Amino acid sequence: MIDKLEFLLALARERHFGRAAESCGITQPTFSAGIKQLENQFGLLLVQRGSRFGGFTPEGERVLEWARRIVGDSRAMKQEIDSLKRGLVGHLRIAVIPSALPMVAQLTTPYRARHQNVRFTVLSRTSIEILQMLDDLEIDAGISYLDNEPLGRVTTVPIFREQYRLVTSKNDRFGDRASVTWAEVGELPLCLLTPDMQNRRIIDRMLRSVGANPAPTLESNSMIVLFAHVRTGRWSSIMSANIAETLGLSDEIRLIPVVDPEISQMIGLIVPPREPTTPLVTALIAEARRFATA
Repeated sequence: MIDKLEFLLALARERHFGRAAESCGITQPTFSAGIKQLENQFGLLLVQRGSRFGGFTPEGERVLEWARRIVGDSRAMKQEIDSLKRGLVGHLRIAVIPSALPMVAQLTTPYRARHQNVRFTVLSRTSIEILQMLDDLEIDAGISYLDNEPLGRVTTVPIFREQYRLVTSKNDRFGDRASVTWAEVGELPLCLLTPDMQNRRIIDRMLRSVGANPAPTLESNSMIVLFAHVRTGRWSSIMSANIAETLGLSDEIRLIPVVDPEISQMIGLIVPPREPTTPLVTALIAEARRFATA
């Protein structure tokens, strides 16, 4: 049963029979037969079929919800039993919003010092993608905004508050200022993250609240691309203070607090609402709490 439920999760993730079969390491006929066996066992049509995958039936959506719980619990049980035999061992998968990427090393480094047999995969994803990946069991945890857009049913651990800075040349219009207002920032040609990023939606909302029209001259889903343009001295951007400081500043670039209003957003750890949590996630939660109170 568990392996067939894994097939459902793969199909929900890939939205394509061939790719789902490949991700499970089996042929498409074997995969399709497994889905059909699951349907026969339940006596329900779970998948809408045609020349291609047509989505899940309403009954299939309900079975998919149960599959996520059952497969998640099964994996957690296996991991806990394994940890009882060998200590904490395994693969921890974390997806992180771009503006929080610099602080991940402050969790993974002490984590590995305590548990040297754990390996990590850290992915850069949007906040919406992180929630979907948690649902689909593609990741064990996410790091994202906690108090701006709805999160749904997850467990959260606050870590730090994101504060905003104008990153600009010291010779630019506001380069000699101790602070700038959101209204003043709205007058500048900016390079910003793309609109699918929650950081960008926060900045757009603030600019609109002071009557400015968010119209960046350059957009990218990479903070590295934005910072490379700022370092030329001919571009400005709004970035979280922690990522700008981590990327490094030359003598020509300044970080200037954005005020009036001065805002911040809580960023934290997001994990599935499972009790008990897996040993790997339990250890990550402990590291997040240590970091937040340090």
